[in-house]
Parts: sequence; structure tokens; C-alpha cells
Amino acid sequence: MRSPKREKLAADMFKRFEGNPILTSKDWPYPINSVFNPAAVRIDGEVLLLNRVESLRGFSHLTVARSKDGLTNWKIDKEPTMIADMESKEERWGLEDPRIVWLEEQKQYAITYVSFSEGGPLVSLAITKNFQTFARLGALLPPEDKDACLFPRRFNGRFAMIHRPIVSGEAHIWISMSPDLKHWGDHRVLLQTRHAYWDATRIGLACQPIEIPEGWLLLYHGVRMTTASQIYRIGLALLDKEEPWRVLRRGEEWVLGPREMYERIGDVGDVTFVTGGVVMEDENQLYVYYGAADDKVAVAMADMNKIREYIMECPEYEG
Repeated sequence: MRSPKREKLAADMFKRFEGNPILTSKDWPYPINSVFNPAAVRIDGEVLLLNRVESLRGFSHLTVARSKDGLTNWKIDKEPTMIADMESKEERWGLEDPRIVWLEEQKQYAITYVSFSEGGPLVSLAITKNFQTFARLGALLPPEDKDACLFPRRFNGRFAMIHRPIVSGEAHIWISMSPDLKHWGDHRVLLQTRHAYWDATRIGLACQPIEIPEGWLLLYHGVRMTTASQIYRIGLALLDKEEPWRVLRRGEEWVLGPREMYERIGDVGDVTFVTGGVVMEDENQLYVYYGAADDKVAVAMADMNKIREYIMECPEYEG
């Protein structure tokens, strides 16, 4: 149902940083093709981005960049931070598209990422305390699967993970549960694609779930096929705080989509692919970090009060 108020909130929500793009291949301390799709976390008074970096061979690895304000003066690790184990069938063709959460119970950061295995892309998990050394816990679910992230805490004693398997050719968002981060079950569809909408072709998680008073804010990407290409945009949904497998609301509009030239022209045109989000509490702003046209990193900001106002104006979810 059309709502002019909701449409205005959606259209005005995110403001792009005037200094975009914030990271490109020209900034890198070693030769690369492109940098995009970063995970994001605030740590030790800095914003840390764990970026997907594509080498000149076409394989991806992960490299850290840090900034005091999350916008400028990025300090980039001089060598790749996390590289694929080339002897592993799980990681044979690289590491892609990480997401980060702080696991309070374990006092460690959990990084879910895509391992490009011999059998296709699959979801893997690594744990770290310092983003210098990493304990790989291996693949969580079989291929083909992408766009995964854990929730930062348990629900009724179980961990929850959002992910995007391809099942019978369909690309919906799923949620699964685990008692130990190793054995996963209770798989169920969380959100589905919508025929004729901007998210008609496939959908997947954007950044990590963000807890707000109303529940868990879910940013997700949606893809629509056109006669010329595919367009990647970002939308919002709201999950129940204690039962995150229950969707409470879902926006009908996209809130961030390709508009600027750096989002329209690149290795893959017409892409805004959010993979990291940081709530800057002193500003009450959400900074979202995204791959722009699959070859550079950009950031956009939104007031948290406007985000909450928008999501509560969205229709209640009917499945």
C-alpha cells in the first residue's frame, strides 16, 4: 500500500559522504584490482573495515583498514590480513564478503565469510580477538550459500545465523539455529523475493543485524533484472527481538540504490552492496559501508531515529 510519508522517509534516509568513494585500488599499499564489500566494526575508538580485496589473479582475500572517524585518513594493512588456504578445497578460490559481530559470551569477534570452494561458494566462520590472528572454524553449511552473519547473542540457548542458500534455483533469505556454532538445523525461510518489486530476482543479507528498541533491524540487498543489467539496492525489515525468525515488518521501498557515477560504473555496474554497519552512538547515526560497482568502497549515513520511524511505518509482515 502506497504511503507518501513512508516514501519520503525512504528517499531521504541515507546521505552519501561527500568524500566517496573512501577506498579504491589506488589507495592500496600493494597491487590489486579492486576493493569492495567490507565488514565493519567499531573497536578501540576506531572504525575497522575488513575489506574484500581482489588480486590481479581474480581471487579475493581480506584486508583491514582503520579510521578514527570512519570516513577519512584510512590506515591500511601493508599486507593481506587474511588470505585463503590454497591447499584447502574449502578456500581454493578465495575469501569473499565478510560480516563481523562481537560475541559477548565468548569475548571474541566472529567473522562469517564466503569461501569459494571447489563445490561453489559456502559460508565459513573465523574467530579473532585482535584482527591479526584468526582461528578458522571451517565451513558451516554446504554450497551454494552466501550473505551470512551470526547474531551477537543466543536465543533460548541457541545461536542464530542468517544466510542465503540457493534452493531449487530460488534465492531467499534463511535463518538457521545451532547449539555450538558447528551443528546447524531448524532451517527456515525468513524473507522471500517479491514478484515485480525491486527485490524480485534475489535477496540477501546486507550488514550484520542491528539491535534497536523495536527489535532487530535487518538491512538486505535486493536484485532486479532489467534488459540491460542487474540493479542491487538496499531495503529494511524488522525482526522480533527474542524470536528473530519472526519478521515483524518489511519495507516496500528501497532506501539506498545506485545513483552516483561511482555506483553505476565499475567492474559490475549499478551496485550498492552493503556488508558493514556501525552505529556512531555519539552522533546517533548509522554508517553503512558498501561495495560500489564492485570495485570501490563508499559510505552513507542515516539518523537512527529516522530509520526507526520508517520501519515502524512499514506494513506488518504477512509472510
